Amino acid sequence: MLFFREKTAFYLKDLETPVGKFVNLTIAGLVLLSSGIFVAETYNIPDILRFYLDTIDTVILLIFAAEYLLRFWSEENKIKYIFSFYSIIDLMAILPFFLGTVDISFIRILRWFRILRLIRFIDKKILFGRSTEDSLIPVRILFTLFAIIFVYSGLIYQVEHPVNPEVFVTFLDAFYFSIVTMTTVGFGDVTPISELGRLLTVLMILTGIALIPWQVGDLIKRLVKNANQVETVCSGCGLSFHDADAKFCKTCGMKLRKTL
Repeated sequence: MLFFREKTAFYLKDLETPVGKFVNLTIAGLVLLSSGIFVAETYNIPDILRFYLDTIDTVILLIFAAEYLLRFWSEENKIKYIFSFYSIIDLMAILPFFLGTVDISFIRILRWFRILRLIRFIDKKILFGRSTEDSLIPVRILFTLFAIIFVYSGLIYQVEHPVNPEVFVTFLDAFYFSIVTMTTVGFGDVTPISELGRLLTVLMILTGIALIPWQVGDLIKRLVKNANQVETVCSGCGLSFHDADAKFCKTCGMKLRKTL
């Protein structure tokens, strides 16, 4: 039993072996598919297509639930896992489905947090090829910005569409509103009318003022730094790019052989 638990824990976190890549690529693909289904269902689509999408989404949720239980079962410190960031995000992704029979309408807004589950796949490594922490930083920054805008768009749509359907017609309207609000452009052509919608708008503005300049500035800094690097392959770890004046690999410390 211990052997199977350790194997399960390994493959749920592994991004190197074929089995680990398959498991985690599948989960990442299901997260993207589920998010796409949510966006598609905000549009006026045929009932039969909506039925198929709901069926697919239910299957995905059951897979997510099974994955959550497997992660919980395979963890040694279960209390620590329950209160970890990833566990909370995973739980928020499946909670609306299991509380669907409960008359708590606002619980549906939690489904938009599923996109945040992809953070675990770019936290330290990527699924394809060799990568370093520096090369992942721009990816993480861009994904963080996209995830925040996506979540805010889903939340404002879920809150405003029932009371303001003429303005927040589809997800695209909510996405447009989020972009305009978080960049503090404020055209004013799309406005929320509910108290919760206005509260979300305030949070968007504060997030845009505090987070976006910092993230974009960090991204520009990283891009400039990477532009100043040259291709020098390390014979020890295979890292391809280093600073022009580097004599040793910044990852493994191996002496670099400059190519002429």
